[in-house]
Amino acid sequence: MVFKLVTAFVVPLATIVLAATPGPYHPQPTPYAPHAPPPHHPEPVYPDPHHAPPHHPAPHAPQGYCDPKAPPKCAHQSDLPFCLEDPEYPDYEIANKISQDPIFLKKYSDVPDQSADDLVEHITKYQEDAFDYAYYTGASKGPSPFDLSHWAGPEGYLCPSQVDYAKIKRAVNVEGYWRIILQHVPKEYGYGHYNYTQTTRLETCLTPDSACRLLAPCYNSKCTQKYVYHRMVSVDPCDPYRGFFIDTYKLPSACSCHVPQ
Repeated sequence: MVFKLVTAFVVPLATIVLAATPGPYHPQPTPYAPHAPPPHHPEPVYPDPHHAPPHHPAPHAPQGYCDPKAPPKCAHQSDLPFCLEDPEYPDYEIANKISQDPIFLKKYSDVPDQSADDLVEHITKYQEDAFDYAYYTGASKGPSPFDLSHWAGPEGYLCPSQVDYAKIKRAVNVEGYWRIILQHVPKEYGYGHYNYTQTTRLETCLTPDSACRLLAPCYNSKCTQKYVYHRMVSVDPCDPYRGFFIDTYKLPSACSCHVPQ
């Protein structure tokens, strides 16, 4: 009885031990992932050479922009590169710049009283003042102011011209920029009550490229405008913080008769 009981007890124990021992590991095969598509590289797009380039509008000038090449109001009704009259001339600003410039008198120089008595030999101021357009056209003795007697004419230049001893208010410099020219004539007594003007002799052809007086047509003569460079104390209207400086201007100086070869 004892032997049988022991045998019966051992057999289930072995079974329990065998059941607790894990068997060999056999992993389940994982299915392969599908192949990913190759990366997309689009073809470069080139502009058609036959098409017009894209339009890029010009930028607008910023608000308050000052164009130094834009003609001032005094020049809107004239084709001259200068103004003898300027309703917008900055008298107060000019007087203020004079008072703030310690070397102003070293820059400034002028001969305010000029005339033919000093600048034209053998011609008086009275004679030169008379040589205007009315003088030459009024010399005609016939029905037309431009007949033969006009060209023969009385005393005068071969090429009629208009002479002015002017005090220019604004002018275009040799680079094409408009400048304010120093012309300080105070309206009342006070600081800076002295006159600081700049006088320029301007001589302009009345009939440019026309034939010269007193010469036969066979000479093919013509009246030619001459110019000279003037240096004057100036102000930049687009830079209120800049003081006085010397600038250069091309101005009409004479009208001469030219005879070609």
